[in-house]
Amino acid sequence: MPIETPLTSLLGIKHPILSAPMAIIAGSRLVRAVGEAGGFGILGGGYGDKDWLEKEITKLQASSAPFGIGFITWSLAKRAELLDIALDAKPRAIMLSFGDVRPFASRIKAAGSLLICQVQSEDMAKQALDAGADILIAQGTEAGGHGASRTTFDIVPAVIDLAAGRVPVVAAGGIADGRGLAAMMVLGASGVLLGTRFYASVECDGAEEAKRRICAANSGETVRGVIFDVSRQIWWPAPFTARTLINDHALRWMGREAELVHNVEAVAAEYATARDAGNYDVAAVFAGGAASLIHDIPPAAEIVERIAREADQILSGQRNFPGTPLAVSSR
Repeated sequence: MPIETPLTSLLGIKHPILSAPMAIIAGSRLVRAVGEAGGFGILGGGYGDKDWLEKEITKLQASSAPFGIGFITWSLAKRAELLDIALDAKPRAIMLSFGDVRPFASRIKAAGSLLICQVQSEDMAKQALDAGADILIAQGTEAGGHGASRTTFDIVPAVIDLAAGRVPVVAAGGIADGRGLAAMMVLGASGVLLGTRFYASVECDGAEEAKRRICAANSGETVRGVIFDVSRQIWWPAPFTARTLINDHALRWMGREAELVHNVEAVAAEYATARDAGNYDVAAVFAGGAASLIHDIPPAAEIVERIAREADQILSGQRNFPGTPLAVSSR
């Protein structure tokens, strides 16, 4: 059965499951597949590749499924014209993460799109609400890619309390199955945003070797830090750092970040060569703590249906959380 929440009503979707706008690898194939399965896919606009954005938007417009487009906010501020390209496509929503949304909020809402803001603290949530956010994503540090230090079980209820029912709050970070969706709904979230789980899907445009490594990862085999941003010479603002799978490059420089910065030109050249060759002993796989829960690479539609079905069974009392003596029931 569909799980109806304020989020599903607002976005006009069947399941309260969103796919994260992972830069470049969350392309039109993934976004369309998630949307057609009843979730909500968000295109990964990332740092702002105009040609890529226009090409992927054109592909998306061939589908009737609703979709969103996501941007790294501080990077969008350097190429604000990309927002016009996105809004011309009439997405159901624009998602902004990691920066001040106020310069863009009025344009997004005037164009008729919903404004989704990803936040990592109460102060960020207050700023987003003041700017007119329609949906808040409360992102915990367990999330893959960039984020901050608050845990999912800390930040999600804090943002829910702050929002006080004014807008739906979506949980992100360390969630990969129906247990995670059910748990977040018990906390009061209206849905979940998943990155790493959809990275390991057929339609994700990530490298197959990267997907394989996600499936092989064990608990504790991710790390949050600045090593890969420094190695790519992409200087992210504080407090945002990146969570990745631990590989040889991470092990080489963990605890030696100052030395890495000192040798950045030589290391960056080595890193670029390895990345272009698909060498993931050096190149980053941006993945979250939920990687240890992921063991297969199915179609995105199967992921959506599987998570929705499992969460519904738990919430309706038909199925227990593993290891619990009593069923959780919300009905």
